[in-house]
Amino acid sequence: MPPSSQPIFFPIFVDEIQRVPQILNEVHFLIEKTKCRFILTGSSARKLRRGGVNLLAGRAVQRRLFPFVYREIADTFSLSETLQFGTLPVLHGLSREEKIDILNAYTEMYLKEEVQAESLVRNLGGFSRFLDLAAGQSGEMVSFTAIGRECQVSTRTVQSYYEILEDTLIGFRLPSWRKSLRKRLTAHAKFYLFDTGVTNSLTRQLTAPPDSIRRGRLFEQFIILETYRLLHYLQSEATLYYWRTNHGAEVDLLIEKHGRIVGAFEIKCLSRITGAHLSGLRAFREENPDVPLRVICLAEHPFRIDEIQVLPWERYLTDLKNFL
Repeated sequence: MPPSSQPIFFPIFVDEIQRVPQILNEVHFLIEKTKCRFILTGSSARKLRRGGVNLLAGRAVQRRLFPFVYREIADTFSLSETLQFGTLPVLHGLSREEKIDILNAYTEMYLKEEVQAESLVRNLGGFSRFLDLAAGQSGEMVSFTAIGRECQVSTRTVQSYYEILEDTLIGFRLPSWRKSLRKRLTAHAKFYLFDTGVTNSLTRQLTAPPDSIRRGRLFEQFIILETYRLLHYLQSEATLYYWRTNHGAEVDLLIEKHGRIVGAFEIKCLSRITGAHLSGLRAFREENPDVPLRVICLAEHPFRIDEIQVLPWERYLTDLKNFL
């Protein structure tokens, strides 16, 4: 090699970095001394954040990878298949039977046993009961006390279990929006698991034809997941919320950006939308008259009902980047 030439360093890939967090000290050293570049991946940030390890502050950027989004597989996308089996990349192109086998193995061998293997919980039985219940209530407001009573564990333990789900990227909270920041911090959040197929596997509904109620919940979860994933992929500064009054009026999704609500969205797994489906949006408009209101549904074409725009779900997902 001529003296003037510079060495070429190819990126070094390390998977499951959380299993041996001490290696981050060596990564730090190599970055400083040799200018090596690393791609470090893992499925849990909990042990890294709480273990006092070197987090490469100022030397690393964080990115999240999710199951496929609609835009990645639009040519072969099936809404009914996605609501039932989700979009984990390992399932793409497999048969129905193969998808069922892999999802059931994933939820039993990873979501439960891997959590124990990483010493994240001591009471695996309590955590297993909690995980089944959390899946059954995915998309609902979280009551730590009620879930603790069902799982026979303390309220504080339930809170820690939800933190584990967030730290291991198994789910995320959708906070309740209030004009008062103080009230936002004390309001009940909703919680969504990261994939509809995983939700169905945990609730033992993978092979059951969904009734209208369950299909509606899965469709809502699908739209929320797509919005959440794209928000992260775009590195948007937007924040997602839901809205609910003490009298039960509710809007499924709000997008706030730079202190302003840029859109309020009701999600309906229906092809025919009438004024009867708009009560939540109309209640929201009374307090927030300047916010654009939209319904995301199964309609074939966009249309308006008074001041509310009705959007086919494909149109919403195509235009989503404009809201974020």
